[in-house]
Amino acid sequence: MSEDTPPPVSHELAAEPAPPVTPHAAAPVEMPVPPAETGMIGRIKRILLEPKAEWARIDVEPDTVGGIFTRWVVPLAAIPALAGMIGALAFGYGAFGFVYRPSIAEAAGGAVVRYVMALVSIFVLALIIDALAPNFGGTKSKVQAMKVAAYSATASWLAGIFAIVPSLAFLGLLGLYSLYLLYLGLPRLMKVAEDKALPYTLVTIGAAILLAIVVMIVVAPISAMFVPRSALVGSPTAGTVTVPGAGTVDLGKLQQTADKMQAAQQAKAVAPATLQGLLPVALGDYKRTEISSAGANAGGIGGSTADARYVNGDNSIRLKVTDMAAAGAIAALGSALNVESSRQTETGYEKSGNVDGRMTSEKWDTKSRDGSYSVVVAGRFMVEAEGTVPSIDALKQAVASVGIDKLEALAR
Repeated sequence: MSEDTPPPVSHELAAEPAPPVTPHAAAPVEMPVPPAETGMIGRIKRILLEPKAEWARIDVEPDTVGGIFTRWVVPLAAIPALAGMIGALAFGYGAFGFVYRPSIAEAAGGAVVRYVMALVSIFVLALIIDALAPNFGGTKSKVQAMKVAAYSATASWLAGIFAIVPSLAFLGLLGLYSLYLLYLGLPRLMKVAEDKALPYTLVTIGAAILLAIVVMIVVAPISAMFVPRSALVGSPTAGTVTVPGAGTVDLGKLQQTADKMQAAQQAKAVAPATLQGLLPVALGDYKRTEISSAGANAGGIGGSTADARYVNGDNSIRLKVTDMAAAGAIAALGSALNVESSRQTETGYEKSGNVDGRMTSEKWDTKSRDGSYSVVVAGRFMVEAEGTVPSIDALKQAVASVGIDKLEALAR
């Protein structure tokens, strides 16, 4: 029997190598990060499509601040800057129908400034993330903080490509996905407890937003250095410029409007009580049923307003006078830009333009008998009437009852 004992032992020993499926079981741990998958394109896809799993890979990945910065931040942060430059050269900068096309030097200079500031922003954000970690029970680590700042910004950088085509610029909002990436990666990489993860994320997002504002403030004056002085302080403004699809721009009036706007900022808005006194007790057969006013003064920026409601049977009119102060000069641009628009519907119309040198706008629907009429007076006051009336004439008469000459006197 002593000879039979060894066989069972050897049999058991032979059986042990079989369970050593250990090497096979360990394989799945290494598979998520095979060498072939560590390329930039692969990581971009994974951080966008499977962010939780990718943050887990990034968390345990050995790296350096310089390596992350040069390998990831430097190339991707260039996307919005380059796209913006291409878009500016191809389509120009535009808003509300006006387009300005910069020179190659201006566009390139602006792109360089934006790119440099983007690089600086990521570096500073990483410092903020690292500094805040202990306050939320996390672990300080410059490398981990740089990972969070760099990889979470991926979505916003890629969304910057839409800057090439102005009509697609709104798709840049897709870059907000970066906030979600930050929310997922921040607590994990900085080893923050679950109950403190959200506060840590919110504080970091707040710091990121503040950082973005600071960057914009810094970029604006630096970018201005790339705009030729002649474009800012050249010869006296005069003449007209034709804007395709929008008419002409009277440069002389444009300069006058700018002067008025600057002057308006030094003046205080008219007191609400004064505006309220301009609203009549009655509008013909329409009796005033209510009246109110409000306002605030901050160097002409606050403004003031007064409005009243008038009723005549089933018809009613709401008459309103607003002192837009400095902001009113923006409305006066319509005069310099010769802005006109018109739209016809089955039951009415909408139109705006200059009448006696003042911007006016009216809207009327014959079926519902609803309409509105407004006039900008002295590039500062807005008088508007809206309601249900027999004809648009009733609204025009309501506006006239305020006394255009009185408003012009107040603007002096």
